[in-house]
Amino acid sequence: MFFTPRYVKEARHYVEAARRVLRYRLDLLTAAQVAAVEERIAALEQAISDRKPDAVKARIAELDKIVGKVAPPRDHAGWRENVEVLLVAIVIAAGVRAYLLEPFKIPTGSMQPTLNGVIGTPTDTVPPNPLIRAFDFAVRGRTYIDAVAQQDDVVMSLQEESKLNYFTWTRVLGQHSSYTIFAPRDVVIRQFHIYPQDMAGPNATRLQAGQPFLRGYVDNGDFVLVNKLAYNFAMPRRGDVFVFRTTDISGIEDEPGFPKDLGSQHYIKRLAGVPGTTLRIAQPQLFADGKLATGPFARVMSLQNGYRGYSNPAGALYLTTPEDSVTIPAKHYFALGDNSFNSSDSRYWGFVPEKNVTGKGFVVFWPITSHWGFIE
Repeated sequence: MFFTPRYVKEARHYVEAARRVLRYRLDLLTAAQVAAVEERIAALEQAISDRKPDAVKARIAELDKIVGKVAPPRDHAGWRENVEVLLVAIVIAAGVRAYLLEPFKIPTGSMQPTLNGVIGTPTDTVPPNPLIRAFDFAVRGRTYIDAVAQQDDVVMSLQEESKLNYFTWTRVLGQHSSYTIFAPRDVVIRQFHIYPQDMAGPNATRLQAGQPFLRGYVDNGDFVLVNKLAYNFAMPRRGDVFVFRTTDISGIEDEPGFPKDLGSQHYIKRLAGVPGTTLRIAQPQLFADGKLATGPFARVMSLQNGYRGYSNPAGALYLTTPEDSVTIPAKHYFALGDNSFNSSDSRYWGFVPEKNVTGKGFVVFWPITSHWGFIE
């Protein structure tokens, strides 16, 4: 093969290309056109067999001419091919997302410290130089904020906006000025302590001209891939980190502030109870069928490395005291957040229908922090 003359290799490529054209356009060509192309292919193959360079060159020209007649090049062929490749890529990506893997962003801290939601950290120092900021965003998912008041003002309201369910920012609206903060509204309030008048009344945050009123950085929530195929071959198991839709879970969708215009949302929690399991919480411990929970639940109950155990929340529907227990009905699951003291989960809004389950949390793919890798 290494010693095959170049003109022979080129001729064989022409033969292969011509046969490909015949296969692609066989239903559009007449019998006479097909016969003409096959005749030129046979002539070129004979010339290749005879090893006559001049004859091969002549037969290539003849084959190229006849193929050009029966299958003329289309206008803007290069653009057409690029568009076709793009469309194929989009179809493949859509198929993967629909049936195999789908990316999700962790928006809240209900699964911390297993999975991080968006975390805001106030500081007194100015943001670093642009190179460091770019590196921190690319690797750590960190965005720096340094909002300086344009004039004396009072914060009237905070309006959260989002694009594609991945990019969220808050508009800080004063009486005379406005500012865009790249952080969710809840983070602006709870972690940066900016209080609007429509919530805090006379205690609303006041702005002083030329002074920073919000300075620090925001770490993006973990971006995870969810394995949507896993539960087609095995039932969800206790201890899985799983994703489900909020459809028909009235305790979620009927809550004030739920974004009904966006339709069903996706939540990610720890699957604590499968059908038939009886759960009980005696803070900080979780019991399943009368026994202390094991596996990933033991990590939550360890009270180490940021874990605080499980809590009995007053005012919830289930497990509000150490004596309360709940048995999960058929075709339903019970979801708990690993950050039990700050998690809206099945204790508050009830069971997750089996039909709502989307898939299993598989891997954290960004940012590249200690959470990067497989989810446990």
